[in-house]
Amino acid sequence: MNINDSIAVVTGGASGLGEAVVRNIIGNRGRAAILDLNTEKGENLAEELGENVIFIETDVTDEDSVQQALTQTIDKFGSINTVVNCAGLGVAKKVYGRKGVHDLQSFTKVIQVNLIGTFNVIRLAAEHMANNKLLEKGKEGVIINTASVAAFEGQIGQAAYSASKGGIVGLTLPTARELAVHGIRVMAIAPGIFNTPMFSSLPEEAKDALGAMTPYPSRLGEPAEYAKLAQSIIENSMLNGEVIRLDGAIRMQPK
Repeated sequence: MNINDSIAVVTGGASGLGEAVVRNIIGNRGRAAILDLNTEKGENLAEELGENVIFIETDVTDEDSVQQALTQTIDKFGSINTVVNCAGLGVAKKVYGRKGVHDLQSFTKVIQVNLIGTFNVIRLAAEHMANNKLLEKGKEGVIINTASVAAFEGQIGQAAYSASKGGIVGLTLPTARELAVHGIRVMAIAPGIFNTPMFSSLPEEAKDALGAMTPYPSRLGEPAEYAKLAQSIIENSMLNGEVIRLDGAIRMQPK
C-alpha cells in the first residue's frame, strides 16, 4: 500500500509518536483520524493539518468509545485500511521495595490501557477492515502496534510497563496469522528511548545522559523516526507478523 492511500486510525495521535505518524501520513497525502483523550491537543492538530484529518475524543479501553470513533472515521473517509496504536502510559514502581508493595490499581491501569486498549482497537478495527471490498494487490490493510524494548529488557520498576509491552509482542504473530485471510497485516515497533512527552519535563542534561546510553546514534530517538518506520511497514507488503526494534542497538541494563 502506498502511504498516500492510507486511511488511518491513530490512537494516541495528539502527541508524541502518534502525532508524528499523523503528520507523516498527512504530509504524504493520506488521511487520518486522531483518537486521543487530549481534546485540546487533538483539536488543535486537526485544525492545523486540514480537511484530511479528523479528531475524535476516544478512550481505547472502552468498547463503545472505540466503535463510535471507527464509525465516525468511516463516515468521514469511507473506510479504514490502516491502524497505528500509540496510546499508552507507564508507571515506575517496584513490586516490593522501600515504599512497600506495588499497588494493584496502577498495575491494572497500565495493562488496561497499553495492552487491553490495543487489543480492543485491533479487534474492532479488524471487523471493519475485513468488510472492505475485495482489496486490490498492494492495497491491503495494516495494523501497527507499539511495543517497547522494555518488553525484552525491562528495568527495575518496570514490571507493569514491561508486562504490557510484552503482551503486545505476544499478540503480533497470532493476530497476523488470523487476519491474513482478510488481507490485513499486523506488525509491532519496539522503540528504545525516544524524545516523547514522557521525557519533556526532564532537563537537557538528563536527556543527554539517557541518549548516551544508546550505542549509535547516541541520542534520544525522534518521533519522526518512528513515523518513518511506520511508513515503511505500510508500504512494504512483505512485512508481517514481526516486531522491529527501533533502538540504536541499545540493550537496557537493570537500572
